[in-house]
Amino acid sequence: MADTHVTITGNLTDDPEVTFTPGGQAVCNFRLAVTPRVRDGDSWRDGDTSFFRITAWRQLAEHVGDSLAKGDRVIVQGQLRSRAWEAPEGDKRSV
Repeated sequence: MADTHVTITGNLTDDPEVTFTPGGQAVCNFRLAVTPRVRDGDSWRDGDTSFFRITAWRQLAEHVGDSLAKGDRVIVQGQLRSRAWEAPEGDKRSV
């Protein structure tokens, strides 16, 4: 399977959370809200917001944790991965 590389621009929904693996590697998780601007006749309006869960590793993880906070605007480049499953209630979910 080929990796899908993306660049997205958005705002952090919460402060980044840095944790460490048992081997001592830093891992930083945060969510990014991305709201496109949509042309509506002669004006613009906000489109539907998408939310992305971002994971950064090693030195980048530590840098993100030290440098960014909720509401900050960032550009993220990386690999896009998705997965789907069925919830116990029978609902189909995907992230």
